[in-house]
Amino acid sequence: MAEHILFADAGTTFTKVSLLERKGNTWRVRERAWAPTTVDSPYSDVMIGLRRAITKLETWAGVKLLSQNHLISETGKHQGAREFMATSSAGGGLQVLVAGLTEQITAESGHRAALGAGAVVTEVLCLNQATTDFKTLERISNVPCDMILLTGGVDGGNISDVLTLAQLLALAAPKPRFGAQGKKIPLVYAGNIDARNYLESIVGDSMELICIDNIRPTMETELLHPVRHVIQEIFLKHVMSGAPGFRNLALWAQDRVQPTPVAVGTALTQFAQHDNRNILAVDVGGATTDVFSVIDGRLYRSVSANVGMSYSMGNVLEQISPDMIIRWLPWIQDDGVIRNWHLNKMIRPSTLPQTPEELVLEQCFAREAVRLSLKHHRSIVTGLKGVKISRQIGDIFTQHGTGHTLVNLMATGAIVGMGGVIANAPRLSQAVSIMLDGIQPEGITDIFIDEGLFLACGGLVSAENDGLMKPVPGIGAPTFAGTCIAPVGPDVNPGTVIAEVDYGGYTYNIVAGEISVVPQVNPPDGSLHVEISVQPNKRFDVGAGQGHPVTAKLAASRMGLILDGRGRPVALPKNPEQRVSRLRQWYKALGIYPDKVLGIGGND
Repeated sequence: MAEHILFADAGTTFTKVSLLERKGNTWRVRERAWAPTTVDSPYSDVMIGLRRAITKLETWAGVKLLSQNHLISETGKHQGAREFMATSSAGGGLQVLVAGLTEQITAESGHRAALGAGAVVTEVLCLNQATTDFKTLERISNVPCDMILLTGGVDGGNISDVLTLAQLLALAAPKPRFGAQGKKIPLVYAGNIDARNYLESIVGDSMELICIDNIRPTMETELLHPVRHVIQEIFLKHVMSGAPGFRNLALWAQDRVQPTPVAVGTALTQFAQHDNRNILAVDVGGATTDVFSVIDGRLYRSVSANVGMSYSMGNVLEQISPDMIIRWLPWIQDDGVIRNWHLNKMIRPSTLPQTPEELVLEQCFAREAVRLSLKHHRSIVTGLKGVKISRQIGDIFTQHGTGHTLVNLMATGAIVGMGGVIANAPRLSQAVSIMLDGIQPEGITDIFIDEGLFLACGGLVSAENDGLMKPVPGIGAPTFAGTCIAPVGPDVNPGTVIAEVDYGGYTYNIVAGEISVVPQVNPPDGSLHVEISVQPNKRFDVGAGQGHPVTAKLAASRMGLILDGRGRPVALPKNPEQRVSRLRQWYKALGIYPDKVLGIGGND
């Protein structure tokens, strides 16, 4: 008899459920369904949306899962599930106020630790802001948060400054978002251990004090794991017990509920380790856009809290102009249409595109959401600031200051697209185009799309798989869409050959200003990979330096090889007619939209 696991992910906009089925040693997703999340009024109970989604799943999968609003234990082939697991980012996830002495050292380390634990950082407070005037206290008191993370000072250093910051927080005493009246907000202290003896008298009854290891015990050391561990515990203890209906969700899952970003991070880390390469992933959600990178085996995460495709849509045009959306449209359009569509989306954030034109607009917004979030991610994922650097003579041409970004697209072997606007794109090529234009990968990069929204599921299930952090066959594997080859070099005249690619016994040119697709080649010997060789122009680089060739082995993918000669950054003509003509060529080459949508005739 096949075993079943019921998995749920309660997101900001939609609650998704999947029925996992195991036959032998392999798990597969038998069926999935979704329903609008109901954590906000008038429902104020996440379980309503969950039950609606499960009811759909029962019909589609032919398996009875609920009886009088309770889960059924697995008793037969068509009844019940062995266990229930869940992740959640509804209600904004876990929200954290980070406080530290210096913005670029201890506060930044606290920011990085909170993001890695799946939290959303709603405010970063530093010592230079620690004034006790009424406006400052009122601002801190009104910051929406579920916990406070206080950092500051190396072990054995000065303690007065961090105690001053603690006094300010105790005076302001922010209230937890979902707590009952009288419930204290947790204050996690991860600073100079010598200050602990004084903190209890300062904090008193205003907050629940939790002391853990110093996040920066020395200037050259950053200790993130203890902070991430306690943040996840607080997520279960404080948020899951106080948010509308989340306590019942935790009971159903026997307290095995994780923040969605934590489960996704687990799956991505395994993914990167399995192939021994750096990866970059973007999750475009309704309220936030999360960016993950695994660099040399270490996971980093950033959250663009004001960049989303539904509830945060109102913030997007505050950061970009309508012209930045218009530049991706394959027809000439004034900004009035952009603003009207944007306003309608703000009024009805959970609506889906109803016409091809609305779909194109939404995907243009998604490109800018990805671009903005990657820019933010680069600023967050940096080396430690304030440390001493030992220079060698070989570093003379590659010197960086402390705190330089660690994100290197040329050294990134794969990018992964996630989130509803990407996963639910009618064509795989549309999802790929959003990632290509938003991230603009460099060199040779594999592109994956999480079409089934299975990465969170795979990360959580693998953690429960006999206690081993290993991938579960059939679960959590995103779709391998294709491989992009994008040479990086100076601006050259359109039509110039900037690289040659030998693939499957044929030679293909990468041409400046153009993008093309070479269909998948099946190896004649039945092997799993095809070897390619890329010879760039002497002024262009594909990973080994200007003019140096690169060889690689490609696995089977849905689209094949994408030859991107558009330059980095992608440049479009300023003339509207020329811009539209260029975009239509690119979109047609990738098979993104039917000719009729592009306005060039045809009925495909």
